Amino acid sequence: MTYCVGLCLKDGLVFLSDTRTNAGVDQIGTFRKMTLFQKDKDRFFALMSSGNLAITQAVKEILLQGQLLNGSNLWSVKNAHDAAVVVGDAIKQVYERDHSALEKAGIDFNCNLIFGGQVKGERPRLFNIYSAGNFIEATPETCYFQIGESKYGKPILDRVLSYNTPLNLATKCALISMDSTLNSNISVGLPLDLLVYEKNSLTASKLVTMDESNPYFQMIHQLWGEKLRSAFNSIAEPSWSGAHKSSAISAPAKKMGAVPIHHQPSKARVAPRKETAVKKTTVARKKPAKRV
Repeated sequence: MTYCVGLCLKDGLVFLSDTRTNAGVDQIGTFRKMTLFQKDKDRFFALMSSGNLAITQAVKEILLQGQLLNGSNLWSVKNAHDAAVVVGDAIKQVYERDHSALEKAGIDFNCNLIFGGQVKGERPRLFNIYSAGNFIEATPETCYFQIGESKYGKPILDRVLSYNTPLNLATKCALISMDSTLNSNISVGLPLDLLVYEKNSLTASKLVTMDESNPYFQMIHQLWGEKLRSAFNSIAEPSWSGAHKSSAISAPAKKMGAVPIHHQPSKARVAPRKETAVKKTTVARKKPAKRV
């Protein structure tokens, strides 16, 4: 499995991905899931992938080779939206080539991508591209995408992140999201690839690969656990007596009553079963009297 998260913010973009892939408990590999595309000072794109590794690598290779798809490639498109269309077309080409063989082998065509960047003259943009080659774009209201094992790292993003979040704060948020995922799912693992793209820079000025020896990630891992425990211990325990109004847990709900409690019904007299007598009569009729 994998976990990748991409953030689209007012000041730029943040991309973070792990590097673990596995096809079972005893087959664990390390493969980079982040690919970067840069053309002079004209454009810059980042791609992160999850799903079937053979499929995502085939898509990536088509894009790196600059193969023309409907007359365009990443190096020639006029905007980031058209670049996302090119990535979708690359997925469709791999599907046309491989889906029959995959179906015969009982393997799903599984490919999910986060793609984003900037073409000179327009704002940074971020897309989530699916196995069918279609995609959606991030908005100020929905400013991040996750692929892979997303559930463990989502709560911190929902509580902290907004379109106006500064890049440094968003970077910390993404790393805490990743640390929460690493802590709860062994199919996601170090090293991590982190890119913080500053708007209009058109270059990877802040790019790092992080492992367990990285001092900032070590600090994140240690302090986040400590602060969570401290915050947990600082919250009052529930008061069943209602002595403390702020922590009274037994206050009734306004829209629904309490869960009803059902008791064992009183024992009723059971009528005798008639089928036994019927069976005896039937058996008796099967034996005719002997004629004398």
